[in-house]
Amino acid sequence: MNKFESLSHTAWECKYHVVFIPKCRRKTRYRQLRQHLGEAFRKLAAQKECKVEEGHLMVDHMHMMLSIPPKYSVSQVAGFIKGKSAIDRPGCMGSASATL
Repeated sequence: MNKFESLSHTAWECKYHVVFIPKCRRKTRYRQLRQHLGEAFRKLAAQKECKVEEGHLMVDHMHMMLSIPPKYSVSQVAGFIKGKSAIDRPGCMGSASATL
């Protein structure tokens, strides 16, 4: 079994440990959003040709092991996932969808 991914002229294995600390840290919201966030992060990572190898959601932060191809920077992928998941997540303080 090959543990390396490949592009046209390279074989790679780039895995990064990323920690997100959201602005909206509420214990009550944690239980409501836990199931939704795991699936949302996997879908967003797939849009950037990345894979969430493993992840752990804590009450006030989240850890993810991301496999990112060398053609994307870590900050680009992490910013994309964090930004899109914040838009997708209703009910956070200051979001426009919370007032609807």
